[in-house]
Amino acid sequence: MASPDEHADIPPALATVQAAIAQSLRDHGRAVDAAKLVAVSKTMPEARISPALQAGQRVFGENRVQEAQMKWPNLRAEYPDITLHLIGPLQTNKLREAVALFDVIETLDRERLAAALAEEITRTGKAPRLLVQVNTGAEPQKAGILPQEADDFIMLCRDVYGLVIEGLMCIPPADAPPSPHFALLRKIAARNGLETLSMGMSGDYDAALQLGATHVRIGSAIFGSRPGGVRSG
Repeated sequence: MASPDEHADIPPALATVQAAIAQSLRDHGRAVDAAKLVAVSKTMPEARISPALQAGQRVFGENRVQEAQMKWPNLRAEYPDITLHLIGPLQTNKLREAVALFDVIETLDRERLAAALAEEITRTGKAPRLLVQVNTGAEPQKAGILPQEADDFIMLCRDVYGLVIEGLMCIPPADAPPSPHFALLRKIAARNGLETLSMGMSGDYDAALQLGATHVRIGSAIFGSRPGGVRSG
């Protein structure tokens, strides 16, 4: 059985991250509420997430639909004001479950998914907020629309499928300076009239906030290191 103090590291780590984000925003001349912290709770059990909820954190990010289905209904029953972001790739065979569970889907990146989302939103009347994932580094192993295709894809989502696109998300290459990728995402967003920018993780969120991030996805700095998995927090 877990001891009462086993997860006592979470609230102070969360407070440290929140303070660092606020300071970064001030340093870059932005309002302290200009960006939200998405606490990346992928692979973390309910017992590790609960202390963050008790400390007041309400926005969380998950990579996998099936994993999220196992833990968030229970947590939401206790904290109904949670906002849950899907930050991992979405397969169309998990789309119905994703629309039912998530408030924000950050990984819209192909026409087939746009069509399926439009159909499910029409069927259920539930419309999660949508972000287009842009593969700013054109990495073949990574999800996301290519930068040069982003404008046409955003137009397709809006004009053909009637989707409301709120913003953009990116995960820069692990071995590259992140700032040029954040600047590129901001440029694409600006010319498409999009205000939401989900960019920046535990190691580079200061650069992201400098370049206009409205959401930063931070996991390891709050919950500790996790084995393997997709790099997203």
